[in-house]
Amino acid sequence: MIMRKRLAAGVCTLLAALVVGTFPTGAAAADEPSGKPSPKVELVLDVSGSMRTRDIDGGSRMTAAKQAFNEVLDTVPEQVQLGIRTLGANYPGNDRKTGCKDTRQLYPVGQLDRTEAKTAVATLAPTGWTPIGPALQAAARDLKGGEATRRIVLISDGEDTCAPLDPCVVARDIAAQGIHLVIDTLGLVPDAKTRKQLTCIAEATGGTYTSVRHTNELSGRVTQLVDRAADPVATPVATEGADSCTNAPQLKAGLYSDRERFAEHRWYRVDVRPGQELRASVSVAADRAVNNDYGVLLRALTVHGRELVRGQESGTGRTDAISTGLRYPKPPADSDDAQTGAETVCLQVSNSFSAPPAVKTAPGLPVELNIAVVDAPDKASDVASFGLGRGWWLLGVLALTGLVSGVLWGWISRLRFAGRTN
Repeated sequence: MIMRKRLAAGVCTLLAALVVGTFPTGAAAADEPSGKPSPKVELVLDVSGSMRTRDIDGGSRMTAAKQAFNEVLDTVPEQVQLGIRTLGANYPGNDRKTGCKDTRQLYPVGQLDRTEAKTAVATLAPTGWTPIGPALQAAARDLKGGEATRRIVLISDGEDTCAPLDPCVVARDIAAQGIHLVIDTLGLVPDAKTRKQLTCIAEATGGTYTSVRHTNELSGRVTQLVDRAADPVATPVATEGADSCTNAPQLKAGLYSDRERFAEHRWYRVDVRPGQELRASVSVAADRAVNNDYGVLLRALTVHGRELVRGQESGTGRTDAISTGLRYPKPPADSDDAQTGAETVCLQVSNSFSAPPAVKTAPGLPVELNIAVVDAPDKASDVASFGLGRGWWLLGVLALTGLVSGVLWGWISRLRFAGRTN
């Protein structure tokens, strides 16, 4: 009997040790209080049926959105309270009244659990209508209260399908409330009507509209907007790009502004150490009348001119800004491909804007360059594409706990049986 009690106590002690060692205590996990109100951001994602269209980097718009969301969730600043709302994700039928109510909060605005948020995003599938107006009204309620900075980032590939509730009118009503809520919009492979509506929504609240045709452009721009919410008073640092990498200014992580002439190439330099990842995005604003066909290119090259990665975007209609982005992970120092020390990466920003003869081309177009240098994700454990982040360690610990407890319980049962027979 004494032996059985000791073994039972040992099992409890072992399981307690596994749990305590695996999960941080409340005191250790609690965040330090901050005197500054945490900014609030809600990502509003269109999950309507048209998101099945396969025209972004060889995959569907939904696949591109999921991948971009996973990358954005990895880099959300700790002080940001972030939420996710969907529109058109649940009702597949033809009833307009029901379809135009199809918006729900997928992840509540608050402290971000990256694994939980990714898991929620992974469950999404293109389904129904496009109730942009109702989604914006609900998102404004989600962000209500407090004195913190508030921002809605709307990602959609089509017009609202729930007229007469005009989303432009909804945005103007939100602005008229004086709650200082900004709505930024991103159009996935937009047509002229979608571009016009999303631009109207953004302009009503002082936000920005961006046309997106590639996954890296989407993740880069959303990351830029979330970072801007985290530090809304930060102003871009003025810099001046050069005509070659050799003469280019050396930049660190941060937000920079410049001006670029029509059809010009400008160069900048960034140092990236082994095991780090360079994430850069650029926006070129059309602050005057321009011709309809235009584009912007962002390239990362070695100092010897070898291209590492590029991001590009083009448009055929008027927009206030056109953006693109890129990511370049430098191999860790212990890999076969790594070089010792930091690598200088040359960033080239180019545009193909042109203007009617009567339009002045000086000064150049406003350029905003956002640079981040972060620790590169661990590819061996990165399963973000499945929406689970790096949460597999939890499953492993639970499996190990179950195995150990099963073995020990089997020993206890054998001893109890032997005691009874004796």
